[in-house]
Amino acid sequence: MGHDAQETDAAAAVDFKEVQSTEQFQELRRRHRSFVFPLSIAFLLWYFAYVLLADYAVGFMSIKVWGNINVGLILGLLQFVSTFAITGWYVSYSNRKLDPIASEIRQEIEGHEFDKHGNPVGGTAK
Repeated sequence: MGHDAQETDAAAAVDFKEVQSTEQFQELRRRHRSFVFPLSIAFLLWYFAYVLLADYAVGFMSIKVWGNINVGLILGLLQFVSTFAITGWYVSYSNRKLDPIASEIRQEIEGHEFDKHGNPVGGTAK
């Protein structure tokens, strides 16, 4: 039996519902949601505010700030800036708060050797 087949057997033997019920997984899920949901809502509000301003506040969006640069152009560019900033923030957050827990969970799942029937070899699986 090759290495890939052993990994398949090991993955088949993992009770993913059991993994999902662990305190580690619940903490990972809580941290992910506590970051992603509020930030997604805030970004969507910011995006829709821009769209609504562009549609219903044409006078405001047309105010010249410097030369041919107006408020609408600046807010539009800030949409791009905020998207990249949020992406960078998420990567940083994930590296600090999510990845360590995810790695621990992955090591617990993959760190055990199983026989062809899915039984742990050389110890018990958590």
